Amino acid sequence: MSPLVIIGAGLAGYTLAREVRKLDSGLPVVMVTADEGRFYSKPMLSNALAKGLSVEKLASASAGKMAGDHQLEILSATRVTAIDAQARTVTTGSGVVDYGNLVLAVGAMPIPPPLQGDAVAQVLTVNNLDDYARFQSQVEQARRVAVIGPGLIGCEFANDLAVAGKTVSVIGPDSHPLGRLLPPAAGRFLRDKLSAAGIAWRLGVTASEVNTAPGNTFDVTLSDGAVINADVVLSAIGLRPDTSLARQAGLACGRGITVDEFLQTSAPGIYALGDCAEMDGRVLPFVMPIMHGARALARTLTGGRCAVKYPPMPVVVKTPACPITLLTPPAGAAGEWREAAVDDGVSARFLGVDGELLGFALAGSAVAGKAALLKALVTPVT
Repeated sequence: MSPLVIIGAGLAGYTLAREVRKLDSGLPVVMVTADEGRFYSKPMLSNALAKGLSVEKLASASAGKMAGDHQLEILSATRVTAIDAQARTVTTGSGVVDYGNLVLAVGAMPIPPPLQGDAVAQVLTVNNLDDYARFQSQVEQARRVAVIGPGLIGCEFANDLAVAGKTVSVIGPDSHPLGRLLPPAAGRFLRDKLSAAGIAWRLGVTASEVNTAPGNTFDVTLSDGAVINADVVLSAIGLRPDTSLARQAGLACGRGITVDEFLQTSAPGIYALGDCAEMDGRVLPFVMPIMHGARALARTLTGGRCAVKYPPMPVVVKTPACPITLLTPPAGAAGEWREAAVDDGVSARFLGVDGELLGFALAGSAVAGKAALLKALVTPVT
């Protein structure tokens, strides 16, 4: 029997392997990963510093333990170089692996910041355990950190750095943090709460250059000509689905690897799950879509045929200085945001043209209203 091959040992890959094992104890499963294959929760990377979590504490299990617990063959430190969809083979640096079904769980890669200067290569990103180890090592002795990107990950890192006692400046073109996710009043409320926690904002501008400066520091030049001096520069401008292998294999791709409701790509027997996948023009780069997708895909891969159906999946932003819970409205939905200040918070609802509730954003004390708003949703997100 040709094995199920999973490329990627992140949350998507391991969750799928676990779900498959619940349904079929005999199916051979081979996992191929370019890293060591340690299991960890990637969302924890953006709030681990203030807790003093090392890489060893973040990684809850080794590849060997995961292999034993879930009856897997794990090829760690093994990079996939090609996929042959016709022959149903995967070529790695260690040889060729046959597959019966193949799942791409390769995640997403940081978008490189469009910067000039002699210190661009020293700008940090954090997307895996190795990145976090480098970040933690450099930030440990730092006093001032410049964060490029006022989005979800940038705000989470900024809050964590401030709690860890660092002086933090956040740079970005938006008028308020989480500009693509939050309406104005909620965004301003988040900005003010994080300001009170010690975070400085440079909004409405972009970082254009990063250069070395005296004292082993960096000068970050902004589009308005201002300069911020920092000991560490962290880029958190976003992630892009990793489609490199899929494109090499001739699979259809948009922003991510294009999949149908069964998470199947344009090639029979090849599926995609997690941050790398795109369904109906949407990329769903969060934990809950992975969980729902893995359960459905496991059934399909073990002899059933199960379409994934996504319920409403609110996102919780890990900014303790200002709790945020949001459910973005469907892409392209017609309607408008209605915002209301509540005691130490902002409650925002996105209403369609007929007044139906299509999404919401809750800040501060307003997060307590999540359950009621979920019940009031007219059309679940699918």
